[in-house]
Amino acid sequence: MRIAVAREADPAEPRVAATPETVKQLKSLGADIVVEPGAGVASGIPDAEFSQAGAVVERGAASTADVVLKVRRPTAADLTGYKRGALVVAIMDPYGNEAAIKSMADAGVTAFAMELMPRITRAQSMDVLSSQANLAGYRAVIDGAGEYGRALPMMMTAAGTVPAARVFVMGAGVAGLQAIATARRLGAVVTATDVRPAAKEQVESLGAKFIAVEDEEFKQAETAAGYAKEMSKEYRARQAALVAEHIKKQDIVITTALIPGRPAPKLVSRDMVASMKPGSVLVDLAVERGGNVEGVKAGEVNEINGVKIVGYANVAGRIAASASALYAKNLYTFLETMIDRNTKELAINWDDEIVKGTALTRDGAVIHPSFAKNAA
Repeated sequence: MRIAVAREADPAEPRVAATPETVKQLKSLGADIVVEPGAGVASGIPDAEFSQAGAVVERGAASTADVVLKVRRPTAADLTGYKRGALVVAIMDPYGNEAAIKSMADAGVTAFAMELMPRITRAQSMDVLSSQANLAGYRAVIDGAGEYGRALPMMMTAAGTVPAARVFVMGAGVAGLQAIATARRLGAVVTATDVRPAAKEQVESLGAKFIAVEDEEFKQAETAAGYAKEMSKEYRARQAALVAEHIKKQDIVITTALIPGRPAPKLVSRDMVASMKPGSVLVDLAVERGGNVEGVKAGEVNEINGVKIVGYANVAGRIAASASALYAKNLYTFLETMIDRNTKELAINWDDEIVKGTALTRDGAVIHPSFAKNAA
């Protein structure tokens, strides 16, 4: 069994799908590992480190591989170099990209989308959305602090007192909770909001104050599975008014709301941006899906009336070494379930809910139920 670690074609993607540690782990499963030259350089991993871990560094490594590990979905050019029947495991970004999924099926590869991993206990170590969002939440605070022209913690000096910065985090999922924890560690006064009642306890456990209209509708706003319910128009108006008033007083606002397969919800209007003090900063983690902040520009820091709006894409990739280490571990634990330890060969259980949840293409067809209809 031959596993290839691809070099990413997109120069804006610095992450890599394996590390020397996971190379050693994959070799212990009986695999031969080949790595494309320069695959890990942007993540601080030179070719020599892969070689020392037991991999072979080789151009065109993926052309004869049984399994290809990537960060991003393969391009059309990539696919021409893969053998039919090869497994390709990556973050596929399938929503709205049905033509690209069809092209993988036409190329005869068996594609797995890591971001479709079921949210079950057994798959926690394979959950790339959580591992990468965790780092994005951390980096959002660092980026916000870097753009903010003042210190975050309160400082009492002989020359006077520097007040603590006020940080407001919108959305208390994985990224939001890490942003709260990071801002708190840096000494900011932190508040947060979320539409799920259960988030209040999580926010307060990190030392932040929860901001929401806590009426009876809010208390019933979560399904038995833990997802947010659609709120009434009246509730949304009351919540928006509360948030608008709160944002006026904030120094840094971090937005984290993403819904898979849909445009990002607009949380911060132009009027809210205009109400903020000059020198304030907004960091939008949803820019790749259109953004939570009106006026955000993908890949840029733009300024509106003295308020900076940070719209960096691939925020986890801005700390590529850490992001690659976690992503590579996600891939290893996923692939481990597909390899027979006795025969040292691929042995995929197509009835496994982890496999069924992530498999996009097989035997020349799109097989995932969410995308098969559009590919027909």
